[in-house]
Amino acid sequence: MHHDDYPTLRVRREGGIVRVNIDNPPVNVLDVALMADLRRLLLALRADDSARVIVFASADPDFFIAHVDMSLVDTPDAFDQFAPEVPAGLNVFQALGELLRQQPQVTIVQLAGLARGGGAEFVAAADLAFAAIETAGLGQIEALMGIVPGGGGTQYLANRVGRNRALEIVLGAELYDARTAERYGWVNRSVPADELEEVVDRLARNIAALPEGVIAAAKQAVVPDDLAKGFQREHDAWAGQFTRPAAEALIRGGLARGAQTRAGERDLEGLLRGLAG
Repeated sequence: MHHDDYPTLRVRREGGIVRVNIDNPPVNVLDVALMADLRRLLLALRADDSARVIVFASADPDFFIAHVDMSLVDTPDAFDQFAPEVPAGLNVFQALGELLRQQPQVTIVQLAGLARGGGAEFVAAADLAFAAIETAGLGQIEALMGIVPGGGGTQYLANRVGRNRALEIVLGAELYDARTAERYGWVNRSVPADELEEVVDRLARNIAALPEGVIAAAKQAVVPDDLAKGFQREHDAWAGQFTRPAAEALIRGGLARGAQTRAGERDLEGLLRGLAG
């Protein structure tokens, strides 16, 4: 698969392993281009029996997927092009998470950098996630923009970490380090940054080398929970907040103060908290 096919992704095959490096500078925001490439790649691989494992990493060591493109506030219909392909009862962001969650391959996130908002939702939708102790960070920061997670985050979180921790993550809106994320069950394991690639690689190779049918059988036995009703509740909660003037002002203010720049994204929580004060 050439880079030309997926402008925001670097994709390479190694036997049964598909390695995907997200490459959407400056900070890998989940914008229309990245959404389109991820959807097309997952759909293309769905029909590919020779692909056993998909490993998602980032071409940028500091950022995995920053979050959904905040300029959506000015172009609310930007993602409408995906609407015809989205199953009933899901919004376009939930649909990306569900595409990933229902993938026949084993999906593994190799998290070296930061993943917030829609980026954190992507991590939680994958089958497995491994995070670098010194450098990885996860956060659902939507509350600081006057909204709640709307791309599956509330449902995936409650599923992984329990209701009490899900509420802490959503309402505390802080950046969580890899060790805490592991303790909460948000990721499988935190590992030293210099071992992350090796740990993921060994697991990916072992899974890809399993006898025919084992992956499918395991995925058939351990099915993802049906979250349909929860997605509807989440979407209503998110949409109800997103249309409020307060949310719009906070998102615009964030952009004006350096959100989606490398400098601004390092402490996005602090930047956004400064606006609300």
